[in-house]
Amino acid sequence: MNPILAAFSHLLITGTLVHEASFSELQERYNVRIHPHLVMVVSVDRYPDLIVGKSLEWRITVGKHLVSAIRKKVPLPYTWIWIEEGVLALLVEVDGQQVVSSQNVSSRMVQMAREIQQALQSEHISVSIGIGTYYDSPYQLHLSFKEAIRSMSGRFFQGNGLIFQYGEESRDGEHFGDVLMTEKTELLALVRMGDEQGIGFHLPVLLERMAEVCQHKEDVFKSDVVDLLMMISRTVVESGVSAGPVLSKNTRVIQELYDTIRYDKFVKRVIDYVGWLTSQMEQTQTGRVSPVVRQAIRYIKCNHRNAVSLDDVARFCCVSKYHLSHLFKKEVGVSVIEYLNHIRVEKAVFYVKTTDLSIQQIASQVGFQDANYFSRIFKKYMKYSPREYRTAILCEYETTNAR
Repeated sequence: MNPILAAFSHLLITGTLVHEASFSELQERYNVRIHPHLVMVVSVDRYPDLIVGKSLEWRITVGKHLVSAIRKKVPLPYTWIWIEEGVLALLVEVDGQQVVSSQNVSSRMVQMAREIQQALQSEHISVSIGIGTYYDSPYQLHLSFKEAIRSMSGRFFQGNGLIFQYGEESRDGEHFGDVLMTEKTELLALVRMGDEQGIGFHLPVLLERMAEVCQHKEDVFKSDVVDLLMMISRTVVESGVSAGPVLSKNTRVIQELYDTIRYDKFVKRVIDYVGWLTSQMEQTQTGRVSPVVRQAIRYIKCNHRNAVSLDDVARFCCVSKYHLSHLFKKEVGVSVIEYLNHIRVEKAVFYVKTTDLSIQQIASQVGFQDANYFSRIFKKYMKYSPREYRTAILCEYETTNAR
């Protein structure tokens, strides 16, 4: 590290340059042309645990790897300074012509942070990164530094290779709210279907997004997740699963979650519990069918949004399509394709009831590319078109409230 750049960086992140000279005068004095706009703090995860028993050479090597990754993955002008052992502050200059909005800058910095993390993974080094706010004035850069530090506070979210952003809560809530509502609805729909594999893919992503929306505030995040679990357990019970075991386990799991102090353990417990709830749905729906048919049903649920044929399902189950067709109809009472459409329509009913999505959006969400064909299939099963069904639900709701 160039000691001149280190001194220059220190004056900026502490805000003490105002006692020395103007920013332009400092640039001339230090012969530095960089004009940083925001600060990223890169912290080696669980560094105090890692250094136990390690030599000074090991610590130097870790530092060199971190600086090397930054050099490779940060295409913008920057300077940097170690603020404590294992923690580095990166002062980044953002091209003013590319600053379309704060969201634009934020997305760019997050992508840069991810690339730094990926570069360090090959060296078996995990880092968490906090990103401060963009400021035009260099005299406010110390605020960006404080914000980057503050965004990483709280041990619950530390040590998991995460990226933290500082920002106004109301702004972030407005930006992500609708997206999260759609994702939560999709999760509930997958639970209702008993699609354990789909839950396994969808839930971890949703939890990560919820953490971002909460700005990694532990209490807010835990409260939101518990609310989600209450919605899921209520959906399971309303779908016919015995309430006793669900409510009993619900109370125990929620208490365990509030007592959990690590994000990774918290996520695992949530995934395990939602997986258990989903398995209760699946057992209720497929408890009396043969293993081959159960395997076929799981494949259909997992792939219901894709184009699925009898040949596809039979190939997955390693049986002939004739054998599967006969066995499926005998045990389930309908053909494979009829069951697929039934699954899609059940999911569509949930979306029609609980969201304001358009019919075309719902059709795509449940596996139909043609909205007109979707409407015909929906009407075949429900006796109403999706629009008619939504209108009927709305009228029923208004009548109930008027009483």
